[in-house]
Amino acid sequence: MKRILLVVAMTLSLAACGVNDVPRLDEEVNAAWSQVENQYKRRADLIPNLVETVKGYAAQERETLTAVTEARAKVSQMTVTPETINDPQAMQRFEQSQGDLSRALSRLMVVSERYPDLKSNQNFLALQSQLEGTENRISVARRDYIEAVRKYNTELRTIPGRWIAAVLYPDAKPKENLKNDAGVDETPKVSFGK
Repeated sequence: MKRILLVVAMTLSLAACGVNDVPRLDEEVNAAWSQVENQYKRRADLIPNLVETVKGYAAQERETLTAVTEARAKVSQMTVTPETINDPQAMQRFEQSQGDLSRALSRLMVVSERYPDLKSNQNFLALQSQLEGTENRISVARRDYIEAVRKYNTELRTIPGRWIAAVLYPDAKPKENLKNDAGVDETPKVSFGK
């Protein structure tokens, strides 16, 4: 009977001291990353319809349409694996391509201001609304991922998490966090002189 009580007491004390925090937080980071990828994919899926809609109204804006199409193709070609979030260079390449796509889409939205018929087209308005909503979702997913990484990395750097990770989870390493790439805050520049 004493052994059973001792085992129960040890199990409860281990559960209470956060022995499972490292893998739990790791899974939260992975789930948050999946949501970031999910929202980026949603945006990439909207782009072909948006480009086709704009193409009919703004054929002379080929450069902008080509930039959006090429940026989407580059994003679509990237292979993102679970290891991506642990590889700073892979994460930087991923974020750079997503940033390029964001800037190309911003230029496309600026170009659309020049075409009143396009701005009143129901397909364009619906796509623009979906794209704006998706950009908001991307922002929220990125914020959630950044917070999950912060919690995980803090757990690995503070006691008792540091000790628990060293003993029970020696392969647990800090995760790479998202960064805003250069130029993300710049206003898109579009030339209408053609």
